[in-house]
Amino acid sequence: MKQSRKIVDGRRDKLLHLLELYGTLKVDFLARELETSPLTIRRDLEALDEQGLIDRFYGGASLRSEYAGNVFNSTLILHKHAIARAAASLVEDGDTVFLNISSTALLILQYITARQVTVITNNAKAVFCRYGGNVNVVLTGGELRSPKEAMVGDFALNNLARVTASKCFIGCAGLTEEEIMTAVLQEAAINTAMLERTIGAKYVVADHTKIGRRQSFLTGEVSQFTGLITDTETQRYYVDSFRQRGLEVIQVPPLKKLDR
Repeated sequence: MKQSRKIVDGRRDKLLHLLELYGTLKVDFLARELETSPLTIRRDLEALDEQGLIDRFYGGASLRSEYAGNVFNSTLILHKHAIARAAASLVEDGDTVFLNISSTALLILQYITARQVTVITNNAKAVFCRYGGNVNVVLTGGELRSPKEAMVGDFALNNLARVTASKCFIGCAGLTEEEIMTAVLQEAAINTAMLERTIGAKYVVADHTKIGRRQSFLTGEVSQFTGLITDTETQRYYVDSFRQRGLEVIQVPPLKKLDR
């Protein structure tokens, strides 16, 4: 029998509370604590992963670090979804699109409404994502690195070298007035390859917590991108600076709520 939305949402809230309390938990433990089946827990984790709240791994999950201590109070997830929805609105019929490992970039998948779209990504979590029949998802392949499930290395790079995209949406760990950066060396090469193999518009997708931060590894220069899609919390100083450098800046307010 199909469960009511109230019951499902209540169980998922309890699941998030447990992850907030313990950090990382196994499916079997969650099933015992919540008095339900492992299959139900896996479905709940899949839904929460789609919302960008958790990181899944084989047999369990953990709460994303940015939500530790405030998963029910933070508007950050609503900002991320708003950014993703705005990015998806830029995808046109017949586009081939690169999405990198970024959690915000991955959220774009569920908001694409254009027809006959091909999405190429190095994020293995795409196989768990919800998206329409209008979207064909292609994984780059490569060495799989946990916990982000990023596909990297020579195999991924060789495959990217064989294709081009009409658009790319690249998330980042840091964005200054001049540079887009990541915190993981192996991901930087993939990001750069996607940028170089895109023949059309190139967008950075980044919430306000990433802007003004520096990280260790360079993805590209701001001058290489067409635009930035961010939220309304981004400081005016950076918005003006990016625009002065010729970058189109699209700011969107947070969603009022998530469709769970």
